[in-house]
Amino acid sequence: MGRRGEGTRPTGPPQPTPAVGIKQVALRAGVSPGTVSNVLNRPERVAPDTRVRVEQAIRELGFVRNGSASTLRAGQGRTIGLMVLDLGNPFFTDVARGVEDVVSERAYAVILCSSSASVAREERNLRMLAEQQVRGVLVTPVDDEAGRLDLLRERGVATVMLDHTATRPDQCSVAVDDVAGGKLAVSHLLECGARRIAYLSGPLSIRQCEDRRTGALRALTAAGFGEDALLDVVVPAMSPRAGQEATEKLLADQELPDAIFCANDLLAMGVLRALLQAGVQVPGEVSLIGYDDIEFTAAAAIPLSSVRQPTYQLGRIATELLLDECDNPAGHAHQQVMFQPELVIRESTK
Repeated sequence: MGRRGEGTRPTGPPQPTPAVGIKQVALRAGVSPGTVSNVLNRPERVAPDTRVRVEQAIRELGFVRNGSASTLRAGQGRTIGLMVLDLGNPFFTDVARGVEDVVSERAYAVILCSSSASVAREERNLRMLAEQQVRGVLVTPVDDEAGRLDLLRERGVATVMLDHTATRPDQCSVAVDDVAGGKLAVSHLLECGARRIAYLSGPLSIRQCEDRRTGALRALTAAGFGEDALLDVVVPAMSPRAGQEATEKLLADQELPDAIFCANDLLAMGVLRALLQAGVQVPGEVSLIGYDDIEFTAAAAIPLSSVRQPTYQLGRIATELLLDECDNPAGHAHQQVMFQPELVIRESTK
């Protein structure tokens, strides 16, 4: 009888498979390592058939690029940051789709974060993105204080203001004319017969809220009404719950207006819930209109009128401007792009 363990060999943990490198991918695809590098970093410079061969070799070999190492070698990464006001708002989800499609096409990656409309959180996120050595940042700022972006500019990080207009010529921005949007909304409510209109919004330090209010006042002035025809209702958060609670207070105080214009659709959804629970007829007693035209507005218990923004295009154009500044700093021309909103009429204002 053999001794215990005779004929067996001790085994240790499995050894890791050596990583596949660019040279192996180049050999498999029949190209130079430089061509593989271009496919990874500047795919637009590679002929389509060559790019297909390289991408096939990458898949077959299971090649995974070492992002940290390539950043050190090139002195720059291929990551950008996207900071929005509220990740819970579907408006920003649609914007992010436009951003993601462009970064994917250009072989970049994106770090997504939210300021939650907090200046302190915005500052922390900007520092974090700078520490991550991102090439550029798309940012929807909390307020008009653009000086907080100087931290990034000093480090050579490109920035584009998203859903916010730039006030300096050396800054790209992509936004929607929210003054025009506010005017569209309130002009429509006046046409529906409203004479006392509530404007429900978040803090007016948020540029979008202030601009939409300005547009509302312009519509009232053009129709011969004074500013007292607009009842300002400001809430701390632009959410359905905030909209519902604000409306319940109006009902309790017996200050229900003829119409309510909400600074976004999430607020309008909460307003609608409160009105229906109280037995108020919409639009028979109160007309209601939101802003953004998110997907849920058309599927509400009473489909909501809204002011539509080109959300996907906002994200896409802003990202194209940012990556142009990242990849072509010498030839880049700063632009301030302004989209026009569109009135969408549904049952809540008919």
